[in-house]
Amino acid sequence: MNDSVRDRVASVMHVRCPVGLPEAQFRAVLRLLAEFSPVVQAVPPGAAIVALRGALRYHGVDARRLGEVARLRAAARLGVSLRIGIARTIATAATASGQIEGAGGVLYVEPDRVGEWLGPLPVEALYGIGPRQAKALRGYGVHCVGLLASIPPATAQRILGGREGRLAAERARGIDPRPVTPQGMPASVSVRRDFARHELDGAPVRATLLDLVVQLGTLLRCREQRARTLSLTLRFANGASWTKARGLAEASAHEDDLRRLAYWLMDAGALERARLIGLVLRAENLIDAEKVAEQITMDEAREARLRAERAIDRARARYGPGVMVGPAALLGKAS
Repeated sequence: MNDSVRDRVASVMHVRCPVGLPEAQFRAVLRLLAEFSPVVQAVPPGAAIVALRGALRYHGVDARRLGEVARLRAAARLGVSLRIGIARTIATAATASGQIEGAGGVLYVEPDRVGEWLGPLPVEALYGIGPRQAKALRGYGVHCVGLLASIPPATAQRILGGREGRLAAERARGIDPRPVTPQGMPASVSVRRDFARHELDGAPVRATLLDLVVQLGTLLRCREQRARTLSLTLRFANGASWTKARGLAEASAHEDDLRRLAYWLMDAGALERARLIGLVLRAENLIDAEKVAEQITMDEAREARLRAERAIDRARARYGPGVMVGPAALLGKAS
């Protein structure tokens, strides 16, 4: 395929999942998309970008057909309705997927008609234009993408700022040289808490750390991942911070395992009347749960806690994260 033909091929698919889709289902969507192309870029919490050029040659179908098949499979297998935009560049494909309303669908932008399609759209519909930028552009009479494409790039830069203005002007013309970069879910995840007032290490701080442990464990289990390393960052009132990390004995998302290590990390800080303004607990070196071998244990107390943890997860999934169930040390905070 020579360069002139390649430039006329809609080679990027931008996929939007329903708002609030659970992490596990989003990961299932990513696995499904990987059946069509090896180049899938996850954009958490609910979008993905797929490079189609090689996939079109491999599957022997056009881009629109490939998008329709992907959407049908997602609906049939996962019960997830996808909004899929297909175009020559990431920005145009993302703009297209954002224009789909209702129960989802596929919107294909002909490579030779990108300017014609983009032109009538309101300026805020263009990928990368937020409310602040749209307000600034409308203040100068630039209310649609076609007008943004028609003004000199230097003018867009004066209105929006150097880099933002340059990117907006290029995307309004259908220009976006970024390649699709294969990328899965992040290899780490963190939870944090900022204190309303300065706190010394004591019962309130320990209760906050336990709350972060519960949040992190729940998040890891929802993502079907396990952590191999845990790190704790202490933020102090004088602007300084302290971070320490340590590996778990084995990859885990079990709150007892996370709690023991989190408390050890806190104790390693050896705080002496230090005024804390926040905590950050991070799970690192994540691994898919299915890749972790389940060890046989004769510890009946641990097995009971694991069963209780699974029951609590089901309760949270059914009634929402605000359900009052968890460690007794945290329930007093909710009363």
